[in-house]
Amino acid sequence: MPFSGPVTHRLVQLAYNPGISPKDGGLPGLAVLKNVISSINLFGIVAIVGALATSLAVWAWGHYSGGHQAEANGKKGAVVSTGCALGLGAANGIVAFFSGLGGQVH
Repeated sequence: MPFSGPVTHRLVQLAYNPGISPKDGGLPGLAVLKNVISSINLFGIVAIVGALATSLAVWAWGHYSGGHQAEANGKKGAVVSTGCALGLGAANGIVAFFSGLGGQVH
């Protein structure tokens, strides 16, 4: 005979599915918000292009002038800029992947 006390009732409440899922067009201004986020993403990508160009120039200058610290900082800047570009470019896919993965949890 299963236990039917207050603990079981609480466990049943924790397992309750509220039935909430993302809905497109649920709030006014969603199109504006998407436009703003897309613009921020574009601004970030343009800034990263500038950071990458600057980092590569510092890397080259440090290499040819014998400035090992400048060369190391240029390399770090190039790697960080490349990683940021990868993250910004893949942000939509990463969020969609994990959102789909989270939707499979029961």
